[in-house]
Amino acid sequence: MHINTEDLYHSIEESFKRMSYIKPEDIPDIDLYMDQITIFMDEKLKSSQRNSDDDEKVVTKAMINNYTKNHVMPAPEKKKYGKEHLFVLIFIYYLKSIISINDIKSLFDPIIPEYFGKEKDYSMEDIFREVFKDKDGQLQEISDDVLNKYKISMERFEDAPEEMKEYLKNFDFVCRLSCEVFVKKLLIEKIVDGLRDGHNDSK
Repeated sequence: MHINTEDLYHSIEESFKRMSYIKPEDIPDIDLYMDQITIFMDEKLKSSQRNSDDDEKVVTKAMINNYTKNHVMPAPEKKKYGKEHLFVLIFIYYLKSIISINDIKSLFDPIIPEYFGKEKDYSMEDIFREVFKDKDGQLQEISDDVLNKYKISMERFEDAPEEMKEYLKNFDFVCRLSCEVFVKKLLIEKIVDGLRDGHNDSK
C-alpha cells in the first residue's frame, strides 16, 4: 500500500494557500435575492469545499430558509437580503460544521437584537471586521502547526511492516488532528453553554 507522503505534504500546503474566506470588502453594498446569495457564497467559498468540482452548493435555498424559520438569521426584507444578513450567514457557514444550529442560535441571540439593523456606534459590520481582521495570520499559524504535526507523524511507525508503514503514519496524522479537533469542540461547547446560561440569567 503506497502513499506518496511528499505529495501529501505539498497537497496540505496547497490546501492552505487555496483556503478562502470572505473579507468585509468582498460583500456587496446592495441587497441581494436568495439566488444571488447562493451564487455569491459559491464564488467565494467553493474552493474550500471537500469536493470543489461537484455541483453541491456551499449554501442552499433550503438552508437559508431553515435558518430564518428557526430564527437563527433575521428574515429578509421583501425577499431581499442586506449586508448584515450576509455577515450572519458567513458566520453560520463556518460554525455549522463544528456546533449545532441551536448552539449557533444561542451565540447570536444576544447579538442580533442589539446590533442587527440598528443605528448604533457599533454594528454587525464592526463585529464581522473585528473577527476577521487577522485571519491571514491565523491561517498561517494553523498551517504551520498542521505541517509540524504531519512531520511528527511521518517519523512514527519506523518498525512497522514495510507494506503498511506509510498507511500507519497517515493514520497517526489523522488521529493527531482529530484529537485536537475533539478537544477544541468540547471547549467551544462549554463556552457556548456558559454564554447561553449567562445571557439567560441576565434576562
